[in-house]
Amino acid sequence: MDNVNDFKWEYRMKVNELVEKIGKVGFQGVELEKASNIIIKMKKEGVKIFLTFTSNMVTSGLRGFFAQLINIKMADVIVTTVGGLEEDIMKAIGEKFIIGDFNIDDIELYEKGVNRVGNLFIKNESYAKFEDMIMPMLEKLYDKKKRWPVSELLKEIGLMIDDENSILFQAAKNNVPIFCPAITDGSFGFHLFMFQQKHPDFVVDVVKDFANILFSTSHDERKGVISLGGGVSKHHAIFSCLLNGGMNYAVYMTTARHFSGSMSGATTKEAKSWGKVKDDADEATVIGDVSITFPIAMIKALETLKKEGVIE
Repeated sequence: MDNVNDFKWEYRMKVNELVEKIGKVGFQGVELEKASNIIIKMKKEGVKIFLTFTSNMVTSGLRGFFAQLINIKMADVIVTTVGGLEEDIMKAIGEKFIIGDFNIDDIELYEKGVNRVGNLFIKNESYAKFEDMIMPMLEKLYDKKKRWPVSELLKEIGLMIDDENSILFQAAKNNVPIFCPAITDGSFGFHLFMFQQKHPDFVVDVVKDFANILFSTSHDERKGVISLGGGVSKHHAIFSCLLNGGMNYAVYMTTARHFSGSMSGATTKEAKSWGKVKDDADEATVIGDVSITFPIAMIKALETLKKEGVIE
């Protein structure tokens, strides 16, 4: 066991030094440093890394960071929710989201055609422009074939995007599958519904895509998950790996608490009761705002991996 060390500021302190220092302060700093070190181990040992995140992470400025991580081979499989894919496309066509206020008058926002995600604002016009872009894409996909597993459909859409900061673009470019089991749970789902009214033989096959995520790994392959937030994106990854022997490494970052019984709050230790995370897995659960905790932990990992020549 380590002793608690007093934290002191140093001029021009680097991120990796900061993480190492707060790792000796106590509380969540300990878990944060542990999470960063687990990410380093995952990459150095060549495990298959599942990166999962909820759509609000893409609403925020983490979107470009996710795209960068895919490009530098820090994620082998992506699992997310549909809102993040919509917003990735919106940002790819130049839409800007606004930093507002948590305590603003929401009725006034509604009357102005503005939607709030925490303290971030998205205009209705952004969704209209998303519709203008997605429908011609679906027409091209329909002309190619009539039945699409979700991850294959998303790869084709990624190939139609021209934005280095796009998650879909980088995933398609680097052959990293994106799984979105709740593809209908958003604006994208509504447009799929409307498109199917015009083309009844157009099918988005979520069951076939479940087979795709199952066969993206194997029982013998070493696996790790970095789960940001929770819900369906988190569970889809760890459940698919339950059927393949469980995760060898697991990092959870969330604001939810385990005593609610929710998937978002469930810890890595709870996952061991299901076999989703192996009983001897190296794991950490970090409680806090992921838009803060994840960049700090990941940058410390990237600095170490770059220094050791593991990543370019």
